[in-house]
Amino acid sequence: MKVAIADYGAGNLRSLGCALVRAGAQPVVTIDPAVVADAELAVIAGVGHVGSAACGLARHGLDEALRERVSEGRPVAGICVGLQLLFGESEEGGCGLGLVEGSVPHLRARRVPHMGWNALRVERRNMTLEGLDGADVYFAHSFAVEPVDGSVAVASVDHDGRIVAAIESGPLAGVQFHPERSGAAGARVLANLLRWSRSE
Repeated sequence: MKVAIADYGAGNLRSLGCALVRAGAQPVVTIDPAVVADAELAVIAGVGHVGSAACGLARHGLDEALRERVSEGRPVAGICVGLQLLFGESEEGGCGLGLVEGSVPHLRARRVPHMGWNALRVERRNMTLEGLDGADVYFAHSFAVEPVDGSVAVASVDHDGRIVAAIESGPLAGVQFHPERSGAAGARVLANLLRWSRSE
């Protein structure tokens, strides 16, 4: 299965690519909008600043390629900053793709960033986290998404309050944690994402 990882100029793309290979995919890290458009699944991965990442996508026309995929009902998945980029304005500064209505506020917690392992609480049936309720996964973030439509959020974790950990909405899926750093649970997330993308 061909997976295009959109390269906005930062992020842990190599480790994600290796994890996707282990999950059975054929990933390619790319700045080419045509490759993003043609792949069976497009992934926005990442670490870093939402505004810089959005500029990196726009610099190569990857933002429009991703929007076009979604308008055609073709799957796009976001990981960490990639999930935040599916939304619009972020309190970090900058604006994402605006594909999901909602906000990206700074975490209101005693410990920021939210760094380390936390247990998933699956709240709605979904394919991305099937079989992973209660699984420990690895987080590293200071901002988190808050969808307007609560049904978009399919899982959360507790970090001085509820934090959205995953979404699914039509051809969009995303996780706030890093599956490539989350051991066996993360490997299952990636395998689930590949299966989810085939269903779209």
